[in-house]
Amino acid sequence: MIKPIGLRVGLSVLTGLACIAGATSVMAQDGPGKGYSQVPQGAFSVVAEVRAQPGKEAELRAVTLPLVALVRSDPKNLVYFLQEDRDSPGHFIFYEIFGNQADFEAHNAMPYVKDWFAKLPALADGGVKMMKMEIHTGAQ
Repeated sequence: MIKPIGLRVGLSVLTGLACIAGATSVMAQDGPGKGYSQVPQGAFSVVAEVRAQPGKEAELRAVTLPLVALVRSDPKNLVYFLQEDRDSPGHFIFYEIFGNQADFEAHNAMPYVKDWFAKLPALADGGVKMMKMEIHTGAQ
């Protein structure tokens, strides 16, 4: 069962989305909003949340930060942002976009993702909460 994440996450997601257009110098050089054309109508997106157990914030951060380079190097990954709540260290929000659900499932089967999930019982408070969504680009 997917639990509602709430307004705080919603604001984090909006912040992440606002950064997509300027996420790389290539996108910025192409002009405002041009990077969005890389995300197809119906793409599979995920917003996930994980919180560190009290006193485990630095450990969770240390095992989570390497995911950024690893996931972004996956050619099937279209967008990947890892965010940490400035007011609540150890509270992470992931924003990910893949072309389709099969690409997302293949991502979750990667050894580095499985290794990260295996570390969570000792570090995370309650595991990962996840929302799986469909991208609407406004195209007809």
